[in-house]
Amino acid sequence: MNKKIRIVIAGPRGKMGSEAVNMVNSVSNFELVGLIDKKHGVNGNVPIFTDIVDCIKETKPDVLVDLTVPEAAFYHGKSALQAGIKVVMGTTGLTSEELNELKRLSIENKTGCIIAPNFAIGAVLMMKFSQMAAKYYQDVEILEMHHDQKLDAPSGTAIKTAEMIKLERMAKKQGHPNEKENLKGSRGADFDGMRIHSVRLPGLVAHQQVMFGSTGETLTIRHDSYNRTSFMTGVKLSVETVMNLDDYVYGLENIID
Repeated sequence: MNKKIRIVIAGPRGKMGSEAVNMVNSVSNFELVGLIDKKHGVNGNVPIFTDIVDCIKETKPDVLVDLTVPEAAFYHGKSALQAGIKVVMGTTGLTSEELNELKRLSIENKTGCIIAPNFAIGAVLMMKFSQMAAKYYQDVEILEMHHDQKLDAPSGTAIKTAEMIKLERMAKKQGHPNEKENLKGSRGADFDGMRIHSVRLPGLVAHQQVMFGSTGETLTIRHDSYNRTSFMTGVKLSVETVMNLDDYVYGLENIID
């Protein structure tokens, strides 16, 4: 009989966190041993802690799954890696300095860490297909659309998509050279000459389309998540994969074939 993977989830009351709790409880070789939230308590038989250090000491987990906010996620990830606990993080909005620090701790402590801007397999394929298309199209704009409670813009998925496209695309300033914004920001954020546009509306969950243009044609690659269960396949895969890692991975595309 295989040993169960002992898991702690940070952010269990959030929409993503509550889905993760349900997913972990439904997988036979996963065991939910602790939760990290703002208030102490118990969720079923699972204890809730307000501080990750106490949680790790009491529950001795194998993996921390963090689905919180950037300020808390960095502290959680840092504390877990320092304690030799593997990390799966879906929280976006961390600074490059914070990500580099988590990478350093992961490598130095030889403790697996997977940070994924998006856990939906379809979204990862959308990013990979966009990177492939960028070999043939230099002009591209990214439109990401999320619910109106999302705190960061552009989304981590949009930034990651642009980073992947940049690896295949020569830098180019798009549009007319004398283009003028009559309303500041109307052309979106500039990433290596690409434009990224963010939409925030109630009714949306997580959606992104990448539009490529060339003479006489356009190519649009789009992904839609209609509910947060779409992310759980990627969370499950990340937990299983991180158990066999001793270093840092940024982006789910690096662990799928």
